[in-house]
Amino acid sequence: MTIKILNKPSPKLLTTWYAEQVVQEKMVASEYVKKECERHLKYLKSDSNWVFDEELAHRPIRFIEKFCKPSKGDFDSLILQPWQHFIIGSLFGWVQKETRIRRFKEGVIFMGRKNGKTTMNSGVSNYGVSQDGENGAEVHLLANVMKQARILFDESKAMIQASPKLNQNFRPLRDEIRYDKTFSKIMPQASDSEKLDGLNTHMAIFDEIHEFKDYKLINVIKNSRAARKQPLIIYITTAGTVLDGPLIDMVEAGRDVLDGAIEDERTFYFLASLDDSDDINDPDNWIKANPNLGVSINLDEMKEEWNKAKRVPAERSDFVTKRFNIFANNDEMGFIDYDTLKKNNDVISFDELVGKPCTVGYDLSETEDFTAAVATFALDDGRIAVFSHSWIPKKKVELSNERIPYREWEEDGFLTIQDKSYIDYQDVFDWIVKINKHHPVEKICYDRANAYKLNQELKNYGFLTEETRQGSLTLSPALKDLKEMFLDGKVVFNNNPLMKWYINNVHLKKDRNGNWLPSKQGRYRKIDGFAALLNTYTDIMNKIVNDTSKSEIEFISIKDLRS
Repeated sequence: MTIKILNKPSPKLLTTWYAEQVVQEKMVASEYVKKECERHLKYLKSDSNWVFDEELAHRPIRFIEKFCKPSKGDFDSLILQPWQHFIIGSLFGWVQKETRIRRFKEGVIFMGRKNGKTTMNSGVSNYGVSQDGENGAEVHLLANVMKQARILFDESKAMIQASPKLNQNFRPLRDEIRYDKTFSKIMPQASDSEKLDGLNTHMAIFDEIHEFKDYKLINVIKNSRAARKQPLIIYITTAGTVLDGPLIDMVEAGRDVLDGAIEDERTFYFLASLDDSDDINDPDNWIKANPNLGVSINLDEMKEEWNKAKRVPAERSDFVTKRFNIFANNDEMGFIDYDTLKKNNDVISFDELVGKPCTVGYDLSETEDFTAAVATFALDDGRIAVFSHSWIPKKKVELSNERIPYREWEEDGFLTIQDKSYIDYQDVFDWIVKINKHHPVEKICYDRANAYKLNQELKNYGFLTEETRQGSLTLSPALKDLKEMFLDGKVVFNNNPLMKWYINNVHLKKDRNGNWLPSKQGRYRKIDGFAALLNTYTDIMNKIVNDTSKSEIEFISIKDLRS
């Protein structure tokens, strides 16, 4: 594919020109890049409180192109492409009409690898620390680990050292870049940094947040900007394999904003990836995830790399994630991928289940970790509904360094943090009895590990209990059937984030006969809620009506339980 730019306007006007070219389909871009371009043009015509100042938009672009030289490759200068004009121009050019304070407080830049993200943002950081009208500006370059944060920092330093003009005014040190004229500095920071308190952030650039599993560092930076007049946070990343982290939330929020489902005038989104309907084997679509195709990315080389990678499942998955910018589980034996999980996002009212019989299942820990229970309902129309809750001891939460959002899940009603150093299974017993008040429990299926005492108490209460054998002959048919329903988009879990986390953590082990068993993908990636569901599903799937339509599964949170 050869990119031809005809009748290009003056550099100062390129931000709006790019938006017009994309909207008029004279340039190929992803669905959500096009929608951000449409938003830009819409605001230009609206009588809103925001105005687009072309001079403010072009000032950082002019600075970068005049003074910032890439440290890698044989380049005398850095010439920004129209899509980069759109990103930088939008972030700096949209301002409040009277105060001239920036409109955008945050920007999410989401695209494939090798598109020059690091070079562009190193230039932006050098501008932000010196030319953004802020005395004592702190510019933080951030990543999950310090090694990654220093990549952006070292590129900013190299740009300064390569420019005689910048080198006269900046003072690059080992761990800081100082701009003494305004007492400002650039610093690398990471989630594993020893000290993160006391920051006073004017600008922050997060690199590769697809690796983040929680909001700890993000929240530190957000809370450190209160004293600044117009702080700016930029998140720049490719897709990844952490399907329950901050990046997923940001991308989904961006799509909702650009779809008009929610309103957010203060965050800019550039979401460059292949669209759901695109053929990934068609090179004409690749520019959607790679706007620098033909500049920093050679199309023929990319074709060659793809033809080689697609023959090996693990390499194919990595290529799809990093180059086509599509969320995926790179483990070829992962249970389901992000796109499949995303299709299963409907909700159902718990009122529909009142009076319905159910099968209950539970998965007990060693008393010091997650314990989970579910109630599964076979509905008359062939669907099933699953209703889940989990428990964890307070000691585990207090001692944990796993970056798992226990408190958030508790506040939302999906988890109970017991005020003990171990799990009291009386709570699980009480939960099952409570279920039975409104929904007759026909059977309780359980894994016998750690379950002897609770199972005896349930039998003494009058419940029918049955062990679910944990071998492949029992579990494999249920796993395969359950996966098919996910693939069909017929699993509804009411956006229960804890159940989503469990599902995302499931890894499939296949034996030589092609049978599957579930396991967790790592030490901290728990699957207890999914295991409890599977215990019930081995029983409940026999009650599903076997017609031409597949069954649907609906996850209902404990917070919907009636007292």
